[in-house]
Parts: sequence; structure tokens; C-alpha cells
Amino acid sequence: MKKRIILASGSPRRAEILTAHGVNFTVLTSDADEKVEKGTDPKTVCMYLALKKALAVRRKTEEGLIIAADTIVVSDGQIIGKPAGEGDAFETLKKLRNGSHSVMTGVALCDAGEENTRVFCEETHVFFRDYTDEDILAYIRTGEPMDKAGSYAIQGGWAEFVERIEGDYSNVVGLPWDRLSLELQKF
Repeated sequence: MKKRIILASGSPRRAEILTAHGVNFTVLTSDADEKVEKGTDPKTVCMYLALKKALAVRRKTEEGLIIAADTIVVSDGQIIGKPAGEGDAFETLKKLRNGSHSVMTGVALCDAGEENTRVFCEETHVFFRDYTDEDILAYIRTGEPMDKAGSYAIQGGWAEFVERIEGDYSNVVGLPWDRLSLELQKF
């Protein structure tokens, strides 16, 4: 018998990735507190938060395979979250200009009916080309960066400034499909 798949996220990007790969699922969002201790290793942060989200959803249902994820952007060892405002978005994109950073997604798979849980982190390196302050300001005016870790959407208007990536593109969007599909088979 196939288990019901539950996406523990309201992210439309994660839902699009699952839908594009023919996965039937329901959405049940997490209300988990996303605070972590300062100084925690970035890989640990995203895996810990993904697990917290999965366990919060597990308390809401008795059956199903829960998929929870947390995506962070890391530059020079520092986690770059969603921007607090336009000024923050500007400073973030200015800092990332003409360099590389990592996008890490922690994923937790959790069987709601059993004590079976698997957690992993996928990392993709993203390289930005040079761009002007006006390019940044024009992008900010679109409103797109305001709810994105790292202040950009690789699948959106910022794509033209991406020089290359090393790793899974869907990871940068928010859910590492290649690794997730392998882990689902093992699970």
C-alpha cells in the first residue's frame, strides 16, 4: 500500500517541484518555532529546522509520509536569511556580487505512523556574475526578493545574473529533487 505524501510547507516552489515530478501530495504546514542557537553550523541549522517542521506536522496527523524542508543561503560561513527590508536585500545582493555562495536545504522524511525518520542536507554552489547597483535596485523594485533566503529567486528575475551552479538546481529553488527521490526509495 502506498502511503499518503504530506508536504510540511506552504512554499509554492516546493509544491511545484513535487508536482512537476508527478508526486501526489497534500499540504499540511508546520507551526514549528524556527529559532536556533547562534553560532550553530549551517548544515546543522537547516537539518534541525527541517526535522522540527516534520515533527510538528507529525503531531497533527496519524498516517502519511511527511516531507519537510528548510533552505538557507550561506556566504563566508554566515547564514543569510530572508531580507528584513529593501535595504537589507540591497546589501545582501551587493555582498553576493561577482562571487559564490552555498544554498543548503535540509530535508526531513518522517513516517507519521512509525518512528521512522531520515534527515539529510543537500548543498549547491551558486556563482553570480558582476552586476551594477542599478541592477540590484531594479530587481528589488519587482518585490521578488523580499521573501527569499539570500534575497533572490534563481528561477525568477535574478536568473540572468547567475553565472553557473555546481549541484542540483532544484535545491536552489527549495527542494533537492535528485537527492530526495533517492532518499524516498531508501525510505
